[in-house]
Amino acid sequence: MESKAISNLVSLITDDFAHAVKLIYNSKGRVIITGIGKSAIIANKIVATLNSTGTPAIFMHAADAIHGDLGLILKDDVVICISKSGNTPEIKVLVPLIKSAKNKMIAITGNIDSFLGQQADFVLNAYVEQEACPNNLAPTTSTTAQLVIGDALAVCLLELRGFSSNDFAKYHPGGALGKKLYLRVHDISSVNEKPQVQLDTSIKNIIIEITEKMLGVAAVVENGKIIGIITDGDLRRMLTKVEDFSGLTAKDIMSSNPKHINVDAMAVDALEVMETNGISQLLVEDNGNYAGVVHLHDLIKEGII
Repeated sequence: MESKAISNLVSLITDDFAHAVKLIYNSKGRVIITGIGKSAIIANKIVATLNSTGTPAIFMHAADAIHGDLGLILKDDVVICISKSGNTPEIKVLVPLIKSAKNKMIAITGNIDSFLGQQADFVLNAYVEQEACPNNLAPTTSTTAQLVIGDALAVCLLELRGFSSNDFAKYHPGGALGKKLYLRVHDISSVNEKPQVQLDTSIKNIIIEITEKMLGVAAVVENGKIIGIITDGDLRRMLTKVEDFSGLTAKDIMSSNPKHINVDAMAVDALEVMETNGISQLLVEDNGNYAGVVHLHDLIKEGII
C-alpha cells in the first residue's frame, strides 16, 4: 500500500515543486521545517538530509513555535510546514504568524484544500488514499509520502548546487561513510612498518623481516623502486617445492611486477584492487618509490569494509 502511494506521488507533482526548489535554492536564509506529531519526526529527518547535502536547515516544533520558538525564524528564512490534514489547531495558529512575518512558506500536505494548503505560497501534494494501518489511523503511508517528498527536494537542491562526493565528505567526516570519502592510502600506510629486502637477501633474513614487521609481506626493492614482492604464501609454496632452500635468495622466490597503489589514492580504491586480485596486502608507491604497505586488516579496522 505504501509502495503504491509513493508511485502515485509522481502524478501529483506540479509546478509548485519546481518553484519550491528554486525558492530554497535562491534563498539567502535557512530552511525552517515544522510539523507536529509524526510529521514533526519526518521534519527532523528532512532537516538532517538537507543539512548533510549543503542546504542549511533547522527543525521547529509547531507546538513550541507558538510558545516562543518563532524567534528561530529570521527575515530571509523559508518555512516548510508538514501536516497530513493541514487543519490541525497548531497549524492554524502558526501559519498566520509566519505569513505576517512575510516569510515564504511551502506546504507538504495530503489535503491541498486545507487551511495550510490555501495559505502556503507553494503546495507539495502528499496525498495518500489511506494509511497502511488497518484502522486507517496510525500515520504510516502518509509519513512515508512526506519523507519521499523531502528526499526529492534535497536531491534536487543537491544537484542544483553541484554537491559532489568531496563536499559530502566535509559534512560526514566520521564513521565508515566519511572514511570512504576522505581516507587516503597514506593515512593508513604511514603508520605501518615498511618491510623490505634486497634481491640477494637470504631466506632466513626474509623470514625475519616479514615476521618482525608483522604484515605478512616484504617488498623487494632496488634503488628505492619496487621490483617484486614476497608473501607468507610465497614462503610456504617454496617449502613444498625444494628440499634445500638454504642457498635461495629473494630473487629466487619473489613475484615480479606486484600490484601497487599510489599514496594519494583513496583507501576505498585500495580495497577494490585487493578484492579484484584476491590479495590481502598492497604495496604503496610515492613518486615511483616504495613507500610502505596497506593491509586488508587496516581497511577492516578503519571501517572501510
